[in-house]
Amino acid sequence: MSEKASPSPHIGRFLAGIAALIYDPQTQRYLLLRRASDRDFGADRWECVTGRVDQGESFAQSLHREVGEEIGGRVQIDFIVGTSHFYRGPATPEYELLSVLYGCTILNPDEIRFGAEHSEMRWVSADEALVLFPQGYWLREVIQRAETLRAHLPAVLIDMFHQNEFEII
Repeated sequence: MSEKASPSPHIGRFLAGIAALIYDPQTQRYLLLRRASDRDFGADRWECVTGRVDQGESFAQSLHREVGEEIGGRVQIDFIVGTSHFYRGPATPEYELLSVLYGCTILNPDEIRFGAEHSEMRWVSADEALVLFPQGYWLREVIQRAETLRAHLPAVLIDMFHQNEFEII
């Protein structure tokens, strides 16, 4: 009879995160933010709004909080672009992050501002993102996938997501 492996002491230590790819339907552009050079992870790299889910928060609550903190604006969640699993540093449990990436629409682009976490912001079209990011850069794939979803998801489905924001309970 074979012995069962003992459970890992690291089970349950991963962090949950969100990413909000923000779209302005008036200009058909996506909001990109450049991380400040003093950031502990991904310094000077382009990203969308990202953050960790705090204890007691749902993914949607976290997304709205992070959007407010990082750009001062408000969004509607349109769809889920995908999920990711990565490490914010060494491949050890304390750096492990599971994340849900959302496609969102900005409600009022004039409210947007950014703080110390970022050094620059830029609105880009999907075509401009293809030039800005090399093949394999995560944000390039996220924007390409969001473009496909925007083109093919029925309006009735997006309206349902606006109402429920994917939260089941």
